[in-house]
Amino acid sequence: MFQELNNQFPLVPESIMNALRDEFIDNQIKMQIICGTLPDDLQGYVFIIAPVGNVDSQGLPYKDGNTFLSGDGMIYRFDFTQPDQVTLKTQIVKPPDYVADQEDENNEFFKFHNHGVVRFSYLLGSRNLLNTAFLPIKFPQESSERLLVTYDAGRPYEINTEKLSTGNPVGQKKEWKSAIPLPYPFNPILSTAHPAFDTYTHQMFTVNYGRSLSNFLGTEEGKEYQKGLNNLYQDHLKKSEEQKLKLLKESERKKLLLQRESIKILLKLIDKFNLFDVDDFVNLICWDDTGSLRKWNLINPDGSPIKIKQSMHQIGVTEDYVVLLDTSFTVGIEQIMSNCLPFPELFPLGDFSSYQDFSKWLRNLFKFTLKPSPDSTFYIVRREDLKEEENPVVVQKIEIPLEASHFLVDYKNPDRQITLHVAHICAWHVAEWLHSYDKSAYPEQPLNKKLYGMQQCEMDISRMGRYVIDVSSQKPTIASKRVIDEHPYTWGPGLFTYLDRLPSSGKTPERLDNIYWISFGLWEELMTDSMLELYKDYKYRRKPLEDVLELGMGKDGIPATLFRLDTSSNESMVIADSYQFPRSHIALSPQFIPRKNNEDSSTNGYILCFVFTQKEDQKEDQIWIFDAGDLKKGPRCKLHHPELNFGFSLHATWLQNISSQEPIRKFSVREDYQDSVENLLQFVEEDFSSFIGTDKEDLKKAIQDLFEKKIYPNFE
Repeated sequence: MFQELNNQFPLVPESIMNALRDEFIDNQIKMQIICGTLPDDLQGYVFIIAPVGNVDSQGLPYKDGNTFLSGDGMIYRFDFTQPDQVTLKTQIVKPPDYVADQEDENNEFFKFHNHGVVRFSYLLGSRNLLNTAFLPIKFPQESSERLLVTYDAGRPYEINTEKLSTGNPVGQKKEWKSAIPLPYPFNPILSTAHPAFDTYTHQMFTVNYGRSLSNFLGTEEGKEYQKGLNNLYQDHLKKSEEQKLKLLKESERKKLLLQRESIKILLKLIDKFNLFDVDDFVNLICWDDTGSLRKWNLINPDGSPIKIKQSMHQIGVTEDYVVLLDTSFTVGIEQIMSNCLPFPELFPLGDFSSYQDFSKWLRNLFKFTLKPSPDSTFYIVRREDLKEEENPVVVQKIEIPLEASHFLVDYKNPDRQITLHVAHICAWHVAEWLHSYDKSAYPEQPLNKKLYGMQQCEMDISRMGRYVIDVSSQKPTIASKRVIDEHPYTWGPGLFTYLDRLPSSGKTPERLDNIYWISFGLWEELMTDSMLELYKDYKYRRKPLEDVLELGMGKDGIPATLFRLDTSSNESMVIADSYQFPRSHIALSPQFIPRKNNEDSSTNGYILCFVFTQKEDQKEDQIWIFDAGDLKKGPRCKLHHPELNFGFSLHATWLQNISSQEPIRKFSVREDYQDSVENLLQFVEEDFSSFIGTDKEDLKKAIQDLFEKKIYPNFE
């Protein structure tokens, strides 16, 4: 049957895989209207963020098929303040580690390399890619909103909304706890891409958390890995003796010795920094721009640390609570090690012929251990417990069936009842991407090589949930709920928008009554045998797996959809309005823009989104603008520019005004990093150079030159 349907299904628009790094900073480009008319009551500025590859790739896609989620964040700012025109300004976010990434030090230990969803240097640490989302903030006595750009693995940074230049991070390095206790200047920091700002109390809340190595490896038996490495090292010693090194060719002898030494280095690092003894932790952070960060360590009622098994992609804030979610974005060792091991002479392949084979073996080994949880775990913090003298703070915990990556909360929580609005991305491993070794879920159907690095498809229909959680006792309960799905709309609702600040006051609405979602759809080209195997026994299956496969292979597949969800009450939960995109179109990054005459209405405005069109259309990357009150009529206007080439974009935000005022700098980059640089120099002096057999004085000078001559001058 599948062979008969071959090539009748809609193709994924290949333009979604391509992105340029061209910046339009000084010369803004004027968008061209290619369809419809531009509404005259549009206002303000829309900001969209998207990964655009790195200095090595010079755009997207990556030649090695790495995920598009790893890449520098490009800010796209659309200006709707001028009559009858829209202008665009773009710039890459450039924190200090970006500068380090651009420099070619001719030292492999300095260079950054893609490791799946992260980008890493073996001597300098981890990139803060700042490519995921924004957070508008406004403190008292400020005339205009400021803007933070965020990433799941780094501190948020403030940007200048007029120039789009990168300012200071939230808090100094020393105020954040590293996820790995190694002396990196750019230490890995786990946070959330969606911190929350309370517009009533003028406080920003975020998290800083860590996962133990055993947790990261998906097992409590972390010491077994260390034992395995020891055994591997002994095997190499034995192998060296058996093969009689003197009889080997020089290249083979060098490779064997380096393989052995690399394991030896890893074992030394594990011992020196007690990597298997690193604890799980979650710190809640509050920042109100008055000074240092305020932090509270969160614990379970029994005193044990909170263990985040997946990630904390999003948090929420209500009048009396902060809500955290262990989100269904699961990152484990099999993704970090995918397509990514540089200078292979230093790392043993064993019996594998390529690093793709090694990556495939790792995925198969860990796929069920690190499989996303089918349930959602929420942690609830009472804001009344957040006092200076009280640390740690006990959380309330509740599990809700069905996984989730994004959720929203009503600000008001009457009678200690919290209202959650949750998009359940059922049977969807959103942290996975299409690898070169993947196979189609359909027999004899080849995968499109041009889509390597693209997200894979879901394996069941998603559901939209509205929950009222009673937190009046230590054990929260679900007071009421409504969970819906509707074909063909709720297939992969990944990105959302809504009226998040009231035009009359700039405050957060007390409750949400309409949320706009864009669903991904179902695509035959993105359905693989690995996901089929992973979710064949999915706990909460709604659509039979055979039906999912048939729908994906159908003539129209399941198209991407923009829909409005009425969330005003459990009884009203319904898809109230929608628009299905044409075949071979994918839409991303929806953003609500209130009309000029908006009187706090959640539908009185426009929805802007990025749209990737089918290849036959020469204007492949477009901006579509919908009437938020009447989606079914289709786009009011379509915009394009031949020089605009964006990739898989993520979240967006809207500001009514921008400001040329530079972000407040409470500390210098030198002050922020110099202690870490000194720690790295000490590590090189005492340990690192002996590990790798390099000249320590040359290495120390290279480190000092990098910061003194390249990084610090860029920010002074």
